[in-house]
Amino acid sequence: MKKMHIVMSVLMAGSLIMAGCSTQSKLEGGGAQPAPGKDAGAAGGKVTIGLSLSTLNNPFFVTLRDGAMKAAKESGDNLVVVDAQNDTSKQISGIEDLIQKKVNVIMINPTDSDAIVTAVQEANKANIPVITIDRAANGGQVVSHIASDNVKGGQMAGDYILKTIGGKGNIVELQGIAGTSAARDRGKGFHSAVDGKDGVKVSASQPADFDRAKGLSVMENILQGNKDIQAVFAHNDEMALGALQAIQASGKNIAVVGFDATDDAVKAVNDGKMAATVAQKPAAIGETAVKTADKVAKGEKVEASIPVDLELITKK
Repeated sequence: MKKMHIVMSVLMAGSLIMAGCSTQSKLEGGGAQPAPGKDAGAAGGKVTIGLSLSTLNNPFFVTLRDGAMKAAKESGDNLVVVDAQNDTSKQISGIEDLIQKKVNVIMINPTDSDAIVTAVQEANKANIPVITIDRAANGGQVVSHIASDNVKGGQMAGDYILKTIGGKGNIVELQGIAGTSAARDRGKGFHSAVDGKDGVKVSASQPADFDRAKGLSVMENILQGNKDIQAVFAHNDEMALGALQAIQASGKNIAVVGFDATDDAVKAVNDGKMAATVAQKPAAIGETAVKTADKVAKGEKVEASIPVDLELITKK
């Protein structure tokens, strides 16, 4: 009995030692890992930020990317940029790649505010915070949206056009990509300024998909069917510059107002070829987005909506 008691004591002591080792193992790293995007950089590690852009075939988004790269360099963050080339399926695939790379935060400039929802939700499932830039997503969980007030910008453009044409005349509207919040909001602001005004009519409102070549062809077709036009409002400068080409070829004198204040558009304004453009400051949007993403990755609280100032650019 005495010998058995000794054996039992040894076995119990061994069990306690094993239990202690097991508990220590869990405390040292056997527990749940922090979700991607949370507390990144807390131990001095680099933050990796994914940036999905609708297209880099547009000077506005090239400038936005450059602003983001500048901010990432200053903060020591890694920035991974993917170009959707205005293809929604390509953008979703690119975001899936960023999720697989386990980036800390994903910043998205949607090609389509509705179609991008599934990609946002996939990032949500992977516990990767999402920030939208310039254009919003119509679903999924987004921690912050960084953009200009596109409604206000559209209204600024409409007010300036009314002033330019003396509150009387026919106006053409060139719309951006259908389904994008930027096109919807800029159009909303523009119509709030011009609709219902006596002597003013929006004689044509057609999409040209934020593209210069399409802006040219759409404006050519409009000019063939309507000779009496006093002004054009384009939802971005690329379309405005395309419309300007068509107007110059027609020999008509029509005021053109764009949106974005790209270098080409500002030059056209200063040369007296375009009437105005609404400056959206893409570099500032890119910089603000990265700074916000860095805060999110490190567990800091950020505002749900962060506006970037607008400015109407007219001839100096």
